[in-house]
Amino acid sequence: MNPTAPCSYLVVCAAPPVLRIEELITSLQADGWNVVVIATPMAATWIDLDAVSRNTGCLTRVHAEPPQQRDSLPRADAVVAAPLTFNSVNKWAAGINDTLALGVLNEMLGADVPILAVPCVKSVLRKHPAYDESIRRLTGCGVSLLDPDAVTVRADDGLATFAWPQITAALSELNGT
Repeated sequence: MNPTAPCSYLVVCAAPPVLRIEELITSLQADGWNVVVIATPMAATWIDLDAVSRNTGCLTRVHAEPPQQRDSLPRADAVVAAPLTFNSVNKWAAGINDTLALGVLNEMLGADVPILAVPCVKSVLRKHPAYDESIRRLTGCGVSLLDPDAVTVRADDGLATFAWPQITAALSELNGT
């Protein structure tokens, strides 16, 4: 990690774009960011945590450390939540803190840190009334949201992924860099 570079927390959930999260990490690093990855427990089973840690130079976090361990996260200058699932959007908006990833997202709402959320949610689930209410609540709290239809593309294997440069550009715009 570059000690003078700004730090972005990258909160990842178990949706198909997480399978290519290294592309976003590389894009953010090329844009001058240190990246700390915080994965939901399910996302942690989908990615190679050791490879991500080697790439970022920081331990990939999944679970909170016991209070007696002083291995704290570096201070965040921004947060990117991508991909963000239907479940995580709704839990976050409701203030549920049952994973480290959600705990970090909940704390960052009150930390005056720019937050960029990039949902990966099927269009039929986006019609669910809880989703719409959750999006309104989060954007009302200052979360910047990218339209899933604008950033989701299909990879060669047919799985959904994101147009990672759009996310990096949106973070730069949000952060004023």
